Amino acid sequence: MAKDTVAEIKERLSIQDIIAPYVKLRRAGRSLVGLCPFHKEKTGSFHVSLERGSWHCFGCGEGGDGFSFIEKVEGVDFKGALKILAEKAGVTIEYSGGGNKEDQSKKERLRALMTRACEWYAGNLKGSPAEAYAASRGLSVETVMAWRLGYAPDEWRVLLEALTAEGFTIQELLAAGLIKEADGKPGTYYDRFRNRLMFPICDVAGHVVAFTGRALSADDMAKYLNSPETELYHKSDILFGLSRAKEAIRVRKFTMLVEGQTDVILAHQAGFENAVALSGTALTEKHLSLMKRYSENLMLVLDADTAGLKATARSAALALYSGLRVKAARLPKGKDPADLITEDAKEFAKRITAAKPIVEFFLAEIAQEESDPHRLLRVAESVVLPLIAAMPSPMEREHFIQSTARALGLSAEAVRESVKRLPKYPETADSTPNAPKPTPASLRLPSEIRKEIIIAVVHAYPATPLAERMKTGYCRITEAEQFPEEIPSEPALFKAEQTFGEEPKEDAADELLRAFEEAVIREAYQEAVMNLRKAEAAGDAVTVTNAQNRCAKLSARLAVFG
Repeated sequence: MAKDTVAEIKERLSIQDIIAPYVKLRRAGRSLVGLCPFHKEKTGSFHVSLERGSWHCFGCGEGGDGFSFIEKVEGVDFKGALKILAEKAGVTIEYSGGGNKEDQSKKERLRALMTRACEWYAGNLKGSPAEAYAASRGLSVETVMAWRLGYAPDEWRVLLEALTAEGFTIQELLAAGLIKEADGKPGTYYDRFRNRLMFPICDVAGHVVAFTGRALSADDMAKYLNSPETELYHKSDILFGLSRAKEAIRVRKFTMLVEGQTDVILAHQAGFENAVALSGTALTEKHLSLMKRYSENLMLVLDADTAGLKATARSAALALYSGLRVKAARLPKGKDPADLITEDAKEFAKRITAAKPIVEFFLAEIAQEESDPHRLLRVAESVVLPLIAAMPSPMEREHFIQSTARALGLSAEAVRESVKRLPKYPETADSTPNAPKPTPASLRLPSEIRKEIIIAVVHAYPATPLAERMKTGYCRITEAEQFPEEIPSEPALFKAEQTFGEEPKEDAADELLRAFEEAVIREAYQEAVMNLRKAEAAGDAVTVTNAQNRCAKLSARLAVFG
């Protein structure tokens, strides 16, 4: 791709051009302000800078440039955002070398083919066994149409003949996973899906990339048949229903993960439009990364049989390790979400409301199943403790260590020691042995936060009396000979502009410097007190006297601030 493509897009489109179709913006000082599209809020905390071509939300902490905004709001990667913005700007994306152009053309043909196949299957639904089956599962006519369900006729080559007649080639149909070559008969091809209710699988942008076919005959050995992996379809990258669920996930602030396609569709029909499902694979780190674009919270609503509970435990451990907060909802034995929604949607809603944090969920499940105390401990050790060990947050681990100890009648120390012996990083199909460990956000001192704002003010209002006032005040407070040569973060710049507006006022500057000075002195006083305690413990009289004098001086300076 030519290096100047991104630059050309940025020249033609301002940050306002990119964001305005999604967010109603109004002028507020040096920024444009609106309601954040990534979390629910009543007062606008979403700021856009025309000068820097950036955006930041003080409510959820998200921010970036126009490309990152499109990535997040449309749920696409950088290439997807580039394509959207290139079309909007009227820029042709140039690819280096002929191969990339050819590959892109092939992908566009495959996308067109999958869209047409979806239309073709949907066109065969009326009056078919698939339509009757969908109705028997409680799917309304409106739902069937909205999700573009279809029917693959019980014939060997009907799709192949229809689409080749429209100009698609055998090789394209093979590459899309719509047909197969007969075993032992080279050059003989037949439809992959026959006599099945067809569920289109879409990527996060809503493009059809694959299908799942539900068998309509009891004689069919495969109840569900999925498309093979193709250039468009990678199972570990796809969550069924996410293109339709992403806005509801942002609003409701959690992703609901259910078992299968029918569970997802019925959940949406019942009003739970934040439901998604996996597509023929176990939960992967890529799935979790996709979920985290929209919410840090995950609710598992999987089948209540033994296999379903094991899947819940595996998924929960990986999700916890990735930094998600995980809950699980309890379903009646022998019921999947689709069954319960069809029978009693209100009961399903009650169970979602009553969902418990994953550790508490499994403690309750195990206690109900195991009457023998020793057996209960062994099962808890194998199921519950790995969940606690997978949590990145020490505070959360400690909270659930305490609750597990109470539930099992043990000391917290015994549970803590058992957790320490467990590996913290669950192994998954797509994880690597040397994968980086998650690191918690660093804790920053109040003085550091205010220092960054002061630096941002100097950068935001260069060559003004305000900038000089900040530089002089900073050097006086810290006794530094020179003002720091640091580049402030975008959030700090937005904060500075939000605080000082178009015409900076002296009283706002004095307030910031005063808060910075108080933070510096208070932190120095706390350090002096710690040094005094160390000196007293060591019995060093001279150091004790010096530390006492420093504490007294700093205490006197703090008294000025009240």
